[in-house]
Amino acid sequence: MRRKLAAGNWKMNGTSAALAELEALSAAPADANTDILICPPATLITRAAQVVSDTSVYIGGQDCHAATSGAHTGDIAADMLIDAGASHVILGHSERREDHGERNEDVRTKAQTAWDSGLVTVICVGETLSEREADNTLDIIGGQLAGSIPDAATGENLVVAYEPVWAIGTGKVPTLAQIGDVHDFIRMRLERRFGEGVGRTVPVLYGGSVKPTNATEIFSVSNVDGALVGGASLKAADFQPIIDALAAS
Repeated sequence: MRRKLAAGNWKMNGTSAALAELEALSAAPADANTDILICPPATLITRAAQVVSDTSVYIGGQDCHAATSGAHTGDIAADMLIDAGASHVILGHSERREDHGERNEDVRTKAQTAWDSGLVTVICVGETLSEREADNTLDIIGGQLAGSIPDAATGENLVVAYEPVWAIGTGKVPTLAQIGDVHDFIRMRLERRFGEGVGRTVPVLYGGSVKPTNATEIFSVSNVDGALVGGASLKAADFQPIIDALAAS
């Protein structure tokens, strides 16, 4: 049985005051089948991990370097995330791919390094609006899955997040049929490459303007095992209804 996962990506948001939101989130009753992950900015990881210690909430990083150490000013190594208290890391987010020119092979190398350090990777895939309009969505997703995920994937070290780039932070949401088509495709590709034993255990999340108002219907779609949430994860009052909807799905 796949675990459900509600993941919050705080991106470049949050100072010490934001830890109060994490306290409120971790104080809510936990669902035995639903995991919660918050990926705050690196400056808050250690304190965030302390806030959620002895709770069901996990803390993750938003990126890590492919190298284990070295002359990489401003970057953070996987072992550093572990040392700070993180258990997960987001890799290949569309904003990293676009803003920093990350290619599939870069994401793949980072993922292997993260796995070697013991981190669970949330690897993101997704198409742009022009790719969607050109009917290239599944070709793009297939290429990203093949190029970004190392061969040693398991249901324990990998989470895949589908984020249509054109829906992130825009308020636009694909139809349920469009979400289902991509999630079913991702599941099929995972099973084909890694076998049913692994392919059926990797959680696949949907991301892209997930809100309390649309979470229930999104979680009703086949092969949607949770969500990777941006802005709506910054406030416990917004994120908790999404978590509750996932737990009830």
